[in-house]
Amino acid sequence: FFIASKVLWILADPGNLLLIFLGFGMLLLWTPWRGFGRKLVVLTTFALMAVAIVPFGPMALQALENRIPPPKALPDQVGGIVVLGGMIDQFVSAARHQPSIGSAVDRLTEFAALAKRYPDAKLIFTGGSGNLVDQSVKEADQVKPFLEALGMDMSRILFESDSRNTYENATLSKQLGQPTPD
Repeated sequence: FFIASKVLWILADPGNLLLIFLGFGMLLLWTPWRGFGRKLVVLTTFALMAVAIVPFGPMALQALENRIPPPKALPDQVGGIVVLGGMIDQFVSAARHQPSIGSAVDRLTEFAALAKRYPDAKLIFTGGSGNLVDQSVKEADQVKPFLEALGMDMSRILFESDSRNTYENATLSKQLGQPTPD
């Protein structure tokens, strides 16, 4: 499933899909269907320009994030806190020997704040490598210096580093955390 999902996403990624349409339209220019090819090239070029100019991705993400507002009050007690990886470029971090943090760093800062608020909660960081070819460098290993810099007690944190996608994040974190029904 992991390999199929990565390969299918290469084809289904909107940017790649538009480039495929553009290439197909250009090929049609040298065939008897050149009229259709011209239309496809023009339409795809306009679509690429629109995607480059209009921030569709951030707008869609904001709409999704705003569907569920943050809770007004946090519970008095929680049994565990799981933070999902995806904010560290593990390969750049390993090469530079320092964390290379991306735009989702708020996950880590909120993780640190919640860990402080709930000192008895079990803490799990889940993030392996979603790279299709290279599984040698894991995000969970590369995030440790950043969490230490945030002042987190590293002995409290369980690190799950074998996951390759969100499904595996969930299943492997559940195995690692061994939650109880309560």
